[in-house]
Amino acid sequence: MSLLRIRVTGSDDDARAISNLLLSLEGIEHVEEVADLMPRMDDSDSSSAGLSDLGGADVHEIEIEVPNASTERKVRETVEALAFDLDALVEFDDGEEDE
Repeated sequence: MSLLRIRVTGSDDDARAISNLLLSLEGIEHVEEVADLMPRMDDSDSSSAGLSDLGGADVHEIEIEVPNASTERKVRETVEALAFDLDALVEFDDGEEDE
């Protein structure tokens, strides 16, 4: 099994809908929303320093264990379609870094 990470920029309801969709897909046994470990930088020299970030959408990190490449393709296509319908943004990270 490989681990696929999805970053969802949208509301709590958007992230919950995507998680529920993932759990309904055949072959997916593990879906977990994890804490975002990347701190959001606030550059003290920035023109937006100190401004509230409450007006923007939330960011949610979801991890999914996928058994094979075919299921991973199905996950990507299905999540992209739902995100489009929800007007949410999704980013996929399969854990492979370019060296």
